[in-house]
Amino acid sequence: MVFNNPTRAELRITAGLASQFPRDPLPQIAFSGRSNVGKSSLINSLLGRNSLARVSSVPGKTVTVNFYEIDRKLFFVDLPGYGFANRPKESQRVWQSLTDGYFTRNPNGDLLRLVVQLVDSRIGATKDDLMMIDWIRSRGVPFVLVATKTDKLNKTERAESERMIRSLAEESGAPDPVFFSSKTKEGKNELLSLIGSTLG
Repeated sequence: MVFNNPTRAELRITAGLASQFPRDPLPQIAFSGRSNVGKSSLINSLLGRNSLARVSSVPGKTVTVNFYEIDRKLFFVDLPGYGFANRPKESQRVWQSLTDGYFTRNPNGDLLRLVVQLVDSRIGATKDDLMMIDWIRSRGVPFVLVATKTDKLNKTERAESERMIRSLAEESGAPDPVFFSSKTKEGKNELLSLIGSTLG
């Protein structure tokens, strides 16, 4: 599937329960990462939109799985952010149930082609990131690491960030990571190309 210039994109379903996941037999690309890592900005950048995926003013507030239908050919799936320290216990429970449900009770789980796992390039992989990566690996789903907010690094910080994230990708059995900035568009074409090749 050629995927380098998506033209039609819409928020199809905002699911707060696994039973609300769409049953359309379309391939899925999921986006995972901690709260405030830049998932919404990345999705908007890939789709050439300014505000299709909403950037929350309160990270970790909303616990839903958002399905964006792209060109009527596939879904971008925005998984709820994790690792927000002040999130109430009930909200944490909902996050765990909903995220687990996406991988285990998704009616089209066999059509999940790739998980785009975001890591903040300024911080590196947190404990929560590593736990999520282990979870994805345990499900046997292909994934790629994407380091976000690279425009905020100076030259020395960039070199150290690349070293750590490339090492993590190698240790995790993932392909070469993508270094991304929604501001400068670094990594956009590379990630679109990777998604296209994954779709086949």
